Amino acid sequence: MENRRRALFVLPGLAAVPLAGCSGGDEDVGAVEDLMREHGILRRAILVFRECAQRLSGGGQVDARALHQTAQLFRNFGEDYHEKKLEEENIFPQLRDKGGDGAAMVQVLIDQHNRGRAIIDYVLASTKGAIVQGAELVAPLNTFELMYENHAAREDTIIFPAWKKAIGEHAVKEMGDKFEDIEKKQFGGDGFDMAVKQIGEIEQMLGLSDIAQFSAPPPPHA
Repeated sequence: MENRRRALFVLPGLAAVPLAGCSGGDEDVGAVEDLMREHGILRRAILVFRECAQRLSGGGQVDARALHQTAQLFRNFGEDYHEKKLEEENIFPQLRDKGGDGAAMVQVLIDQHNRGRAIIDYVLASTKGAIVQGAELVAPLNTFELMYENHAAREDTIIFPAWKKAIGEHAVKEMGDKFEDIEKKQFGGDGFDMAVKQIGEIEQMLGLSDIAQFSAPPPPHA
């Protein structure tokens, strides 16, 4: 697989330039790591869902535009690309052909994809105004988060390693090139970088961009 992801450093008024690593070379990213990076984008989206659910359950209100954009990002990048084009059309059929524990899990994962799409439909339909308030979205957002966190964790630790083992290193590299072609066709460029930018902007809108605010407090004294 070619150098698919290159870290970028951007200064105001300057073009983005690759960041050189300690070795001085570009970073090579394999297909499995790339799939897990894409999960990272989706996990950031569901952290937005969690925060919105907490605000709503506490009687607060949420910027409907930010929540709508998060759901649309999950639809475009997560469902239409990552789930349908990569997993359902390629990874899952190859796993089923090989059998084993990973294959036995595939139908449940597909069912969860479908349930997630129904929930995203509901979120998109419920966020067309300026402000969201009330408890109607709390349960859908919370159950979506619980389902997807378990779903993605199993894929990262069971499905993707099983797929890599089943088809072999050479085939995985070929699939990585195929996935890159799919991504470019789907988004007209590097969909991952586009998604990173978009989720960052959403986090900024909701006051979630400073990671320090999520540092855990010290435990109580024994």
